Amino acid sequence: MGGVDRMEAEDESSAFDEEGAQKGGARPGHLVIRDYLKRLDDSPGVYRMLDQKGEVLYVGKARSLRRRVAAYAKPLGHSSRIGRMIAATASMMFLTTETETEALLLEQNLIKQLKPRYNVLLRDDKSFPNILVTGDHAYPQIRKHRGLRKEPGTYFGPFASAGSVNRTLNQLQKAFLLRNCSDAMFESRTRPCLLHQIKRCSAPCVGLISEADYGRLVADATDFLRGKSTRIQTELAQAMAEAAGAMEFERAAALRDRIRALTNVQSSQGINPEGVEEADVVALHQEGGQACVEVFFIRAHQNWGNRAYFPRTGAGAEPAEILEAFLGQFYGNKSPARLILLSHPVENTDLLEEALSAQLGRKVALTVPQRGEKAALVEHAARNAREALARRMAESASQMALLEGLAEAFGLDGPPRRIEVYDNSHIMGTNAVGGMIVAGTEGFLKSQYRKFNIRSTDLTPGDDFGMMHEVLTRRFSRLVKEDPDREGETWPDLVLIDGGAGQVAAAAGALAELGIEEVALLGVAKGVDRDAGKEEFYRPGQLQPIALGRKDPVLYFIQRLRDEAHRFAIGAHRTRRAAQTRATPLDEVPGVGAARKRALLAHFGSAKAVTRAGLQDLKAAPGISDALAETIYGFFHGES
Repeated sequence: MGGVDRMEAEDESSAFDEEGAQKGGARPGHLVIRDYLKRLDDSPGVYRMLDQKGEVLYVGKARSLRRRVAAYAKPLGHSSRIGRMIAATASMMFLTTETETEALLLEQNLIKQLKPRYNVLLRDDKSFPNILVTGDHAYPQIRKHRGLRKEPGTYFGPFASAGSVNRTLNQLQKAFLLRNCSDAMFESRTRPCLLHQIKRCSAPCVGLISEADYGRLVADATDFLRGKSTRIQTELAQAMAEAAGAMEFERAAALRDRIRALTNVQSSQGINPEGVEEADVVALHQEGGQACVEVFFIRAHQNWGNRAYFPRTGAGAEPAEILEAFLGQFYGNKSPARLILLSHPVENTDLLEEALSAQLGRKVALTVPQRGEKAALVEHAARNAREALARRMAESASQMALLEGLAEAFGLDGPPRRIEVYDNSHIMGTNAVGGMIVAGTEGFLKSQYRKFNIRSTDLTPGDDFGMMHEVLTRRFSRLVKEDPDREGETWPDLVLIDGGAGQVAAAAGALAELGIEEVALLGVAKGVDRDAGKEEFYRPGQLQPIALGRKDPVLYFIQRLRDEAHRFAIGAHRTRRAAQTRATPLDEVPGVGAARKRALLAHFGSAKAVTRAGLQDLKAAPGISDALAETIYGFFHGES
C-alpha cells in the first residue's frame, strides 16, 4: 500500500481518556465513536471497530474517514444489525491510504485475515483450474493448471471445477491428439504410450508426427478453446468426406471420432450465448437471513461451468453490501472477466471497476443488464442461486435435526455446532497418519480437515492408543495456544473417536493433561462380530457401551461421520506411503538433483546399483563430474 499508516486505538491501561474516554465504565458505542471525529480528516482509509476485549467487530473502507465515521456516531436511524454493532463498539482503529482503491484492497485483505463478526465473509475462496497449452516446448503439452499463471503458455479458463476441466481435456485429447505427458517423460520415451494406442495422442515423442503437423493441431485446439469451433468442424468434415471418397475408411473414421469429440465438448457447456464472448455472471438470492451467490463463467461464447457460494452475511445485510463484499474478496486471487454481469447494483461501481481493471491489466466493466441475452444470463444464474439456497436450507434443517438427536441420545448440553472426528491409519505401524475431519450445522467442512504424521519415536509400532494420544495432544495444544479463552469457532463441542474404550481413554487422557474438560468425548466401535449395524458407543469412564436402534437416524449420521474420517485417514496414509515408495537413497546425496538422479538411474539401472558402484564407474557416468562422483562414493561408503 502506498498510503500513510495511522492507527489509533484506546489505551487499555488508561481505560480511555478524554479523547474517547469511558473512565466511569462502558459508554454507549455511538458516543465512543463520536469522540474520534475531532481527530479524523477527509482522507481515504480503512477503519476497524473493536469490542471490549479488543476483538474486531467490523472492517470498513471510506472515501472520507471523517464522514463515514460520523454516520455511525448517531444513536438512531440504523438497521438492527448495524445498531448491534455500534452498541458493542468500545474502540476503533484507523489506517489512511493514498487512494480509495487502496482502501478497498486493504479492507478485503483485513476481512479475510480477521473474519469480523459483522462483515460479509466469503468462506470458500479456492482458486479455479484452467487449461494450459504450454509454450516452452517444440511439442506443446495440454493439461490442467491451478494457481498463478507463471508458466509460459496459453491459459484458458477459469473452469468452475476440476471435473469440468477433466471432461473437457478428455474430449480435447480425442479431438486434437495433443500430448499430456511431462517433458521428462516425453524425452525418455522410446515407443508410443498407451494413449497413442487408444487414439488420444499423436505420439510426437517418437516422431510419428512432424513438428509442423503437430503445430497445426495445437493451433486448432487453441482456436477451438477461443470459440472458433465452426471453422475447425467444417474443415474436419471436409477432410472426412475426402478420406471416405478416397476409400481411406480408417482415416475417415478417425476424423469422425474427432468431430464427435468436439461436439461432446460443446454439448457439455450448456448455455452458449452468441452475443457474449467473455463474462462472469454473478447473481444473488437472499432468503431467511441467508444468501447464495451463483457465479457462471462465460468464455469464448461458452459456459465453462458455475459454482454456488454461501457467504456469511449476518441478518440485515443489503444486496448491494453483500455483492460488493463478495466481488472484492472473490477476485482477490482470481482474474476477472472483462465484463461482469450483476443481478443487483453495487454502491461503488467505479471503485470496483478501477480496482479490477488494475488487477487484470485491461478495462473491466460491471453492469446490471435489464433486457436481452445478458439479462437472460443473469436470470438463469439467479434461478440457480435460488434453487441452491433452497437445497442448502433444507439440508441445514435436516442436519440440525440430526445434531439435536445426537445431543439427546448422548446427554450433551445442546446440539454440537462443531464435531471433530479422529481416526488413525497405518500398516503394521509404518507411515502412520492421524486424520481429523470436521462437521457442523452445514455438513462436512472439508477446508478444515487436517492430517497428522505420527512423529513420536517412543511409540511401539501399531500402538493405536499412543497415536491417538499424540494426535489429540498436538491438536488441542495448538487450540489452547491460539484461542485460550475458547471463544472461537475452531473449538469443537464434540470429539468423536473411531475406536472403543481404549481409544476413548487415550483421548480423554490427552485432554485431561491439557486441562480441557468442557469438550464432550465419544467413541464409536463396531459391535458384536464387528457388524456395522451394531455399533457401540463409549463415553469416558463408562464401562458399559451405549447402543442405538438399528434404524435410528442418529446411528446412520454417526456412521457417515466415522466413514468419512476413515476415508480421509486412509487417503492421507496412502499419500505418505506413496511418497516413501518413490524415495530413493539418491534423494539424500548432496549435489544430486532431479536431472543427475535421472542420469545415474539411466546409466546404472537402479538406485541400489548406484550405491554399489565403484568410484571410477561413477566418474564414467554421463553428467557426473569427478568431484561429484567422489561425493556420491563417499556418501554410500562412509568416506568424506
